[in-house]
Amino acid sequence: MNVIETSHLKKYYGEVKAVDDISFSVREGEFFAFLGVNGAGKSTTISVLCGREPKTAGYITIGGREIDAETKRSLGVVFQESVLDRSLTVKKNLACRAALYGIYGKAFAERLKELSAQFSLDEILSRPVGKLSGGQRRRVDIARAVLHSPRILILDEPTTGLDPQTRRGVWDAVHSLRKETGTTVFLTTHYMEEAADADHVVIIDGGKIKADDTPLALKDRYACDAITLYHVREAELEKRSIPFERAGTGLRIPVRNSMAATEMICAFPELFKDYEVTKGGMDDVFLAVTGKRGEA
Repeated sequence: MNVIETSHLKKYYGEVKAVDDISFSVREGEFFAFLGVNGAGKSTTISVLCGREPKTAGYITIGGREIDAETKRSLGVVFQESVLDRSLTVKKNLACRAALYGIYGKAFAERLKELSAQFSLDEILSRPVGKLSGGQRRRVDIARAVLHSPRILILDEPTTGLDPQTRRGVWDAVHSLRKETGTTVFLTTHYMEEAADADHVVIIDGGKIKADDTPLALKDRYACDAITLYHVREAELEKRSIPFERAGTGLRIPVRNSMAATEMICAFPELFKDYEVTKGGMDDVFLAVTGKRGEA
């Protein structure tokens, strides 16, 4: 079942076509990645999905319904910039949010206990948000977004500016949430590796969808594998008419896939004494599709 559907969605600001006639769907329980560099149209799409911005044309349904108060309640959103009150404690921030959904007293205490366990909040509940690290704030942002048990969690570039270790911690929390609750996750990001485990990927550029498929299918279509040879002279490859490029201390040979790599190794075993084979990744896909690096 599709929990989100858009058809010919447009959002224009005067002459600027921020979102320009896009269509996609998201299935129930799916991890859906919406990729693009800054300014590609990701956050504008999120704003329209959440009802913060009116669409210019097209239609959107969430759970089979047009956007209304009920569909908005089915969403939990983590925006690029934290919306937490930095002067209040973590617990007070969550209590204020819970009150908007009629969650008080014992119900809030029970929900807080669940969220504290899911997102490791026990040690920071009494601390002002302004005193937290970036990773801690992000965990609280996500806890706030799912406090009312939404059907869909929208993450708008949730790890921008975080160091790799902190980013991993945030994703551990998100994947744990999905495993425990079956929540649909809609991610926008310009970190391509964050989409590697997605069920479905859409790449947007200049307000238009440029690619739409599973990560594996996109890598098969757009990304090449590579063999990196060490301790081999360039002349050895040149005389065998093998294309290559310098890669640090090695020579990098692009190959279409693992089968092609195996065939080359079998054809020229004398060259392959010290080597490694690397699979094409989502960054390679993104570059092939848009001509831009993922973190631009």
